[in-house]
Amino acid sequence: MDALTWFGLFAVSAMLLAYALEERSHWFVLCFAIACALGSVYGFLQGAWPFGLVEAVWAAVALRRWLARRRVSQDCGEAHK
Repeated sequence: MDALTWFGLFAVSAMLLAYALEERSHWFVLCFAIACALGSVYGFLQGAWPFGLVEAVWAAVALRRWLARRRVSQDCGEAHK
C-alpha cells in the first residue's frame, strides 16, 4: 500500500472509532469532525471529489454538533457550581 492509501485507512478508521465513542464525551464528536476533514482531504487527493465533498459536509455538521454539545456540557457544569 502507498502512503495515500495508509492515510485514507487512518482517516476512515479514526472516523469509525470516534463515531462509536461519541456518547462518552463531546470531545469524541470533535475527533469525528477532524477525522471527517481528514477523510475529505483523502478523497480530494485520491481524485474522488464527490467523496471529498461529502466528507467536508460531514465535518461541518459534526463541528456544529460539537459546538452545541460543548455548550450544553458547559451549561451543565455551571449549574452544578
